Amino acid sequence: MTFAEKLKSKRQGLGLSQSALAKEAGITARTLQNYEMGKRYPASLEIAQRLAQALGTTSAELLSVGEESIVVAPSQDARRQLAELVGAVSGLFAGGELSEEDRDAAMEAIIAAYWAAKKENRKYAPKEKPQK
Repeated sequence: MTFAEKLKSKRQGLGLSQSALAKEAGITARTLQNYEMGKRYPASLEIAQRLAQALGTTSAELLSVGEESIVVAPSQDARRQLAELVGAVSGLFAGGELSEEDRDAAMEAIIAAYWAAKKENRKYAPKEKPQK
């Protein structure tokens, strides 16, 4: 399931309207609509955590993607590194040696590292020109 699908499913499962969830998470209803349509993702881990809390889940669960997802990496080396990382994490999680709490903590750490790198890289990305 994608982030958009999980978000919508969990919201509907709790019987929440988009505006109610948006208000509880501290975002606009329009932003939530964009998330549920798959047009946008949370700009920060904090937003993802507020959404997850409002939905009674973890940001790791909300943001994780299933094994059916295919990650496209820009180079053969990057694809190899990504495959190794996913394989290692999958093996660690499937091994049963970690408690559910420890698996959640590990996933939270991976997601936090992603958001920190994204925030850092955003500083150096060229500004996009508005489309006409």
